[in-house]
Amino acid sequence: MSNKLTDVLSQIKHQEFATRTGREIHKCMQHIVISSEQTSGDADLVAKISQNPKLARFFGPNAKTEVPIAGIVNNRFISRRLDRLVVAPEQKQVYVLDYKSDTDKTALFDKYVAQINEYKSLLRDIYPGYQIMGYILWLHDFELQEI
Repeated sequence: MSNKLTDVLSQIKHQEFATRTGREIHKCMQHIVISSEQTSGDADLVAKISQNPKLARFFGPNAKTEVPIAGIVNNRFISRRLDRLVVAPEQKQVYVLDYKSDTDKTALFDKYVAQINEYKSLLRDIYPGYQIMGYILWLHDFELQEI
């Protein structure tokens, strides 16, 4: 087999593994709740999340997971599903979190920024007068990045 074909097959195998792993961790992340009264979900993930105090707001009992959202952005109808959504009415703030399992944060970064900005645009229509903040949680190192 030629080196080029071997490289292509290796890349496909790597992408399939990354996609499968991403789906599995997304599913586990849906069930995590961390609060003083209740902690549930995968213990290893809870431990990783608990190490970063800035992540706490996204995994409290009031956080919503897999939230469907739809509307018009740039004269185009879009329908999306938010990984995590937290609404803080007393502060008039909304936080949206999207998980990414990429190990190369730069490869699709512009695409991800556009995605978060679409979410923020849709949320501004739903929550007028609220400050809307978007974040990416890089699952390979649990770095939280504000967009």
